[in-house]
Amino acid sequence: MTARVLALVMAAWACACHAQTNNSVTHQQQRSIWDEPIRFNTKSKDACTMVVSGASDYTRLRVSCKGPAAPGAGQGRSYYCDFQGKPNLCRAYSLNPRHYFTQIMWELRKLSHACQGARLYRPPMCKKHPDEVQMSFLSAWPRAAKPAKPASSAGAQPKPAATQKPQKPQTPVRPQPGKAVLAPARKTTPKPAKTTVRTPTELPESKASRIATEYCWKSFHGICKYVIGLFKN
Repeated sequence: MTARVLALVMAAWACACHAQTNNSVTHQQQRSIWDEPIRFNTKSKDACTMVVSGASDYTRLRVSCKGPAAPGAGQGRSYYCDFQGKPNLCRAYSLNPRHYFTQIMWELRKLSHACQGARLYRPPMCKKHPDEVQMSFLSAWPRAAKPAKPASSAGAQPKPAATQKPQKPQTPVRPQPGKAVLAPARKTTPKPAKTTVRTPTELPESKASRIATEYCWKSFHGICKYVIGLFKN
């Protein structure tokens, strides 16, 4: 009886020690991700920090960066951007939350501007989970400048029409000694030849009159002349 009670006490003490150890590890992980920011440098040497906080059911990430000061230009540029998601729905995140954001940091440090990268980060350890679990872009400062609107065609003035350049007068070609200059040939259109159509009653005047005078009376010269013309044709 005494041995059984002693065994139960030892088992309870072991469970308490194990729970205390788990709470200590969990608390240490929470402190490592909530209290200690992750630091990195971008491709353009901007010094950045990643700070994680809680907002209702979401986990929020702020990336703050400051660029190096240029010679004679005072302080360097500064900017920040916020992301939020529900990574706690991923079991791998619950076991090692800091590594989840470290994987995001590996992507951010490849950029020249840490806030001008992807709109949604999907770390490999929770890659298969839906977009709700991942860290999606929320806001940024300063805001990116909007592209300028193209000028409307209504107010545009029409361009003047291109003026034709005056043609230079052609200078006559001077003949060189010993060489003949051929004048350009002119095109001529042939004129139609005149054709005369003789009626069957026409005959040379002298022949018809001579025959009519020899063989007909004077009062019948006109009739004889017409009849002689028919026979001759």
